[in-house]
Amino acid sequence: MKSMLSTAVMPLALTVSMLAGLTGQAVSADRDKQFFQSVEGNWVGPGEIVAGKYKGTKFNCTFVGSTPEGKIGMSLDGGCRVGVFTQKMSATVEHKGREGYKGSFMGGAAGSGLDIISGNVVDARKVIFAINRNQLRGVMQARIPNDDAMVVTVSVRVDKQLVPVIGMNLKRVDDVQVGAIAKN
Repeated sequence: MKSMLSTAVMPLALTVSMLAGLTGQAVSADRDKQFFQSVEGNWVGPGEIVAGKYKGTKFNCTFVGSTPEGKIGMSLDGGCRVGVFTQKMSATVEHKGREGYKGSFMGGAAGSGLDIISGNVVDARKVIFAINRNQLRGVMQARIPNDDAMVVTVSVRVDKQLVPVIGMNLKRVDDVQVGAIAKN
């Protein structure tokens, strides 16, 4: 009897366990998609270099956020202006299966930027990506406190501490339909 019970219960337990794992992955994928879709649109706002050689340099940025067709990820493309000079800026990241999130910031380490080597969508309002270039290690964090604001911070590891280097406060500037005016 005991053998027959364990024979009947074991497959059921394994099935429930597998379904719970798949459900967790589905919830995670939905949360990730929700975050990345919230980045879609037009963004503008100020930024500042808060540490290093150019500390105190202020700039203004304009970005277009998009998501890749049929994939989990995002792109932010645009540029930042300091005085009369404009620097093209971009970040692209996609979920690559078991490898997790991969991408590049400013063309990646092969160009003039950083590689995005991993990442995690913390919740529907925040994502953190690990970035590196040669010996430089750090994180890029994007937080969307509400539907019309995004805060991006790039921090680098100095000794055993993360030091913020770049901060941006972006506002959504998409064309929004206000609604109709009622007739008198």
